Amino acid sequence: MIDLHCHVLPGIDDGPTTIESSLALARAAVAAGTHTLVATPHVSWRYANSAQDIARLVAELNERLLAEAVALEVRAGAEIALTRAADISPEELADLGLGGGPWLLVEPPFSPVVSGLDAQLLALQGQGHRIVLAHPERCPAFHRDPEMLAGLVEQGVITSITAGSLVGQFGERARRFALSLAQQGMVHNVASDAHDEAQRAPGVGDEIERCGLSPLAEWLTCAVPAAILEGKDTIPPRPSVSLENVGSAPRPWWHLRG
Repeated sequence: MIDLHCHVLPGIDDGPTTIESSLALARAAVAAGTHTLVATPHVSWRYANSAQDIARLVAELNERLLAEAVALEVRAGAEIALTRAADISPEELADLGLGGGPWLLVEPPFSPVVSGLDAQLLALQGQGHRIVLAHPERCPAFHRDPEMLAGLVEQGVITSITAGSLVGQFGERARRFALSLAQQGMVHNVASDAHDEAQRAPGVGDEIERCGLSPLAEWLTCAVPAAILEGKDTIPPRPSVSLENVGSAPRPWWHLRG
């Protein structure tokens, strides 16, 4: 598997504090079936990380992984807070892309009401970036206005759901919303968003199986992230599979009209 969203770098955000903790997280990722992991530290007002610092830490971590025979490749990326994105230079934004490519992992605000959320995301897209939306199932603004999220997906934004959300780690509301999005074809990737090896662990595959998304597992965790890391403009089409066993999420109201 390829994990597109993981806080594995030491001492740079709310992930591991030491290189030893980073190595423990990396070993847990390998044990869970991950062979490539994208380091996505926060780039926000609280964590003013730069692409240069991220690249340096990725290189140092890969050196340790090689020396200790941990079969994991770590690629550079970032989780960019939407509230910070407008203040980052175009050159720096380009350097913060997942795997060095055109796709940006963007974190929406956790505020219940956000003015112009969709316009801000589409503005980034209009600048030539491709957008991967981090954990939209945990964003209160999308809970309040799911049609806004549907509109963004229609315009090319793709979603990355946190694996733990699928099994209730972030509460029942996030779980049901994530499963509903999956049933409607609005989930394009599942990532761990891991912060350590135990409490916010780098699991993905088990959570996908437990919630009934196994028919899409290869697409969600291999085909789509591989296309993103290769810098392709589009992701592969979603396979035509039955998801009748996915959780118990009802059909969302915005698809019941007409």
